[in-house]
Amino acid sequence: MATTINVNGVDRTVDVDGDTPLLWVLRDLLGMTGTKFGCGAALCGACTVHIDGVATRSCIIAIDSVGTSAVTTIEAIGATAAGARIQKAWLDREVVQCGYCQSGQIMSASALLAKNPHPTDADINDAMSGNICRCGTYVRIREAIKDAAQSNRQGALQ
Repeated sequence: MATTINVNGVDRTVDVDGDTPLLWVLRDLLGMTGTKFGCGAALCGACTVHIDGVATRSCIIAIDSVGTSAVTTIEAIGATAAGARIQKAWLDREVVQCGYCQSGQIMSASALLAKNPHPTDADINDAMSGNICRCGTYVRIREAIKDAAQSNRQGALQ
C-alpha cells in the first residue's frame, strides 16, 4: 500500500503494509540509518524520533498511524534551535562513548528543550527516562542538557 509521510520536511511515498513500524520505513526504505533499533518494544529509546515535535519511539509506531504528522529524525534535528544546542553541548561534553544510543538520547533531549528551554533536574529525569545508555554516560548527558539550556539563557540575554 502506498503511503506518503513527511520526513524532515520532505513528503516521501513508500509502498509498505500499514502495520510496518516507522523505524523500518526510515532505516530500510528511506536509508535514514541514524535512527537505531535497540529493543523493538519502546523500552530503550534508541529509535526515538519526533512526531510533530514529540519524542516518540519509532519501533512501535505503525506507518499508517503517522498520517500527515511531521516526522523529524536525527539527520535533521541539527536544523532546529534546540537540536543544534544539544548537538553542540554533546560534542563539548564528549558525551558519546560507543554512540549507539546517542541519536535517541539527542532526540529526547532536543524535544525537552524545545518544549521547556529551562528544565529542572526533575524535568530532565522525566524526559530522559526510558533512554538507556549501556556505557553509562548519564552524567555527561545531564551536563550537556544543562549546558544547552544555559546557552539558551545566555542567547536570550544577548
